[in-house]
Amino acid sequence: MSEVKQRKKGISSSKTNEGSQNIEKQSSYGKLTNPRTSYNQSSFWMDSRTSLTIISLAVCLVVTWFLFQQSVQFTDMERKYNFLQQEAEKILDVENKVNLISEKLASSESVLQEAASSISVMTDFEQEISSLHNIINDIQNNEQTLSLKMQSINKKFQNVTNSWRRSLDEMNTNTSGLKSEAKFIHTEVTSQINEVDQRLKSLSERVEDLEDSTARNIRTVKTQEDDEFSRVEHKLDLHAKAVEKLEEEQNSLVAKDTDLNQKLANYEPKIEECKTHLPTIENAIHSILRLSSELLV
Repeated sequence: MSEVKQRKKGISSSKTNEGSQNIEKQSSYGKLTNPRTSYNQSSFWMDSRTSLTIISLAVCLVVTWFLFQQSVQFTDMERKYNFLQQEAEKILDVENKVNLISEKLASSESVLQEAASSISVMTDFEQEISSLHNIINDIQNNEQTLSLKMQSINKKFQNVTNSWRRSLDEMNTNTSGLKSEAKFIHTEVTSQINEVDQRLKSLSERVEDLEDSTARNIRTVKTQEDDEFSRVEHKLDLHAKAVEKLEEEQNSLVAKDTDLNQKLANYEPKIEECKTHLPTIENAIHSILRLSSELLV
């Protein structure tokens, strides 16, 4: 725009210089005429001045018209320049787009090459997928078999716990029976011991009575002393044997009582151990049932 304005100014200044030079030439030409014809010269001078003014006006009009045309042409050229600049920018944009398209085509070619190479990978991947499907089916079958095995194991553990509980109940009943039997034997032994004591007391009383009677009747019944004495000795021997038998029975009953108490003492820690192990077994069974239910889910 600045160059166009400078060009317009240069053209207008050159035109004005040419007009002034023509006017000076005409004035000098008027000065060189003959002085004898002054009137004619003055009239001619007036005509020349009017003609010069008309010519200058015409020249000014021509110059203005020329400048107007030049300005129109310059504006047109400027518009065309702007249009060409816009077109150049559009062409640059198109070139950039073409470059992007070429880059995309190059990348698409690489993608196509990768796709061509990935076809084999896809076939391998499909084979792996089929193998994975087979593995999944095997896992599902194994899960079904495991669930069946866990159900059977749960049944077995349930049976074991039931048998364990039954055995504990039987042991409890046996221990209670042994306790009651031991109490019964102890009461019998004590009753028999008391009976033997009573018999010994009665025998001792009878012996004392016999001694008293023999002492009183020793003089009166000397003839019957030997028989009575032998009979008493025989009875005493019999009673002594009976006492020995009763003592042996008492000792055997005491031994049985101690043996039963020892067996009862031996059974009690086993029963306590079974009672202590019962909650751990129940917890293990519950954990196994919970694991089996989680595996089934």
